Formats: sequence, C-alpha cells, structure tokens
Amino acid sequence: MIEQTVTPAQAESGERGGPSKKKLLECLGGEWPKGGPLDAKVERTEQKDGYRLQRITYLVEPEERIAAYLLVPDGITAKSRPAPGICLWHQHNGAYDIGKDEPAGLKQGPMHQTGVALAREGYVVLCPDAAGFGERNHHGKLNGRNLEHYLFGRYVVEGKCLAWKNILDMRRAVDYIASRPEVDAERLGCYGHSMGSTHTWLVGPWEPRLKALVGNCCMPTYAAMDRTDLIHCFPNYVPGWRQYGDIPDIVGLIAPRALHLNFGETDDGSPIQEVKAGLETIRSAYRSKKAEDRFTYYIEPGSGHILSDEMFQRVKAHFARYLKTA
Repeated sequence: MIEQTVTPAQAESGERGGPSKKKLLECLGGEWPKGGPLDAKVERTEQKDGYRLQRITYLVEPEERIAAYLLVPDGITAKSRPAPGICLWHQHNGAYDIGKDEPAGLKQGPMHQTGVALAREGYVVLCPDAAGFGERNHHGKLNGRNLEHYLFGRYVVEGKCLAWKNILDMRRAVDYIASRPEVDAERLGCYGHSMGSTHTWLVGPWEPRLKALVGNCCMPTYAAMDRTDLIHCFPNYVPGWRQYGDIPDIVGLIAPRALHLNFGETDDGSPIQEVKAGLETIRSAYRSKKAEDRFTYYIEPGSGHILSDEMFQRVKAHFARYLKTA
C-alpha cells in the first residue's frame, strides 16, 4: 500500500496528492450523466414462500434497459408502513449467465440466495444484473469472458473504466428502489459477496442514500496483487488510482456511513496480510470522521471465499442495527 501522510481535510480536498473523492472521480472517468426517467415496468409477479417476486425493468441509460428482480415481503404494500430496502449486488464466480438469478433464489444456491433470506427478514430487496451478466450477458457475437474483456476495453478507451459503468448502474438501482412506495427511502442499504462486495465499496462513496453497507469476502489490494501475482475481476482496476492510494483508501471514503466487512482468513482472493493492513486504513478514515463505531469487520478463522452462517448473522445484525429503526 502506498503510504500517505495527509490530514482528513487534505484527503477530502485532494491536497498533497492524497486519496480523495475528487481524485477518485478523475480516475474512474469523471462525472456520471444525470439520471433521466427510469421508465420502470413491472413485467410479472409471482407469489413465493413469504414474499412476492417481481421481474421488473428500468432504464440505466437513455438507450439501455435492464432487468432486475424485486422481492417484497408478505404484508408489505404501498398502503402498509414502508419497509427498509436493500440493493443486492451478485457475485462473479465466472457465472456470466446467472447474475441476479442466484440472490433472487432462482438458480445456484443455497449459500448465496441472500435476496430471499433478507426478504424473509422483512426487507424489500432489489437484485439487478451487472453489466455482462445474466440477461446482459450478450452483445452481438460476444458473451461471457470475451464480453467482459470487451466492456472493460470499451470504457478504458472512452477515458473511463468498468467500475465507472458499474457505479452508474448501481446508482440507478438505488433510484429505483427509493422510488418504490413500499420502501422507506430513508432506510436503504446494500450487500454483496465477492464481486458484489467490490460493487459495495465502489458505489459507497457516491451514494449517500445507502445508510448501511455490507461487503462479504472481497477487498483485494493492489499491494496483494503485486505480492501474490493475483488477478482479479475488472471492477477492481481503477486507472491511475495507485498514485493516490490503494483499494482500502477507496473503501475509507464511505465514512461516516455504517459499513461492515466479512473476510475468510484463508481466502486467496483477498490475502489476509494486506486485508488486515487495509482494515487499519479504513478504521483511520472512520476515526477522522468521528465515526469509528460505524465501521466493523469480522475475519473467520480457517474459512475461505464463502458466506458462512456466522458471516450472514453479522450481515443481518448490521442491517437490523442501522435500517430497522422505529
């Protein structure tokens, strides 16, 4: 990790070349376009055990409509007391054709059918496809890994990066869930495992409507990539950021909003030596905002790249603490 000696004020303003939102925005590719109409459509609704599953579509850009699943707990309606809402970012796992279907309980599982589990806890949950996954896993002749390569290269030559596009799409997801009449827009959170965790800390600095954020098993640092020859998925690569800091410096920009991170001690995708150093970087960022108690983490001894029962208990406890308020 690149060492920086900057005050909190300097970090926020970008003075002395330290990590800041201003510098991060430049590296990502600049401001996102202003959101236009969502033009959201509920295409079908199916009753499940304890919740209603809706397939919906909405615009993330004027010419790009994507699909997502919305899980609404039984008893939660537009006329009832609004419920907290959670955006759920799916994992990578090379499962390009799966995307949102796993957390929505339709494929894979049961470990990562977390949208279903959270809906049964009383949250309205939105599960969208990330670019290149699920129903977005096609572009002309391209799909799968080739499409992922194409998308990364396309945004780089435009002066942006795939992380920029992911953040744009996630902010539109927050627009959508906040617009739902069953949802209390003042009680929103997000969760993700693996690449979904990457998406959590990517969107976190840019989405103040998210009051509680949880990432499970993914904070690969550039320092760890150098030490272990680690190759990771494309959203982790923000062009030019290494001159200002490392990935934990991005995560720290979420402060002072409530953040919890889970890790497996033996997870090769997030080498624990660098994770532990990165956690101190994040803790320092929260301390500078007088919000140290709003950052928590858990490292499970002997576990790898999983969502264990204990990890998920901590996910639920974080959301209960910060979203299930009177």
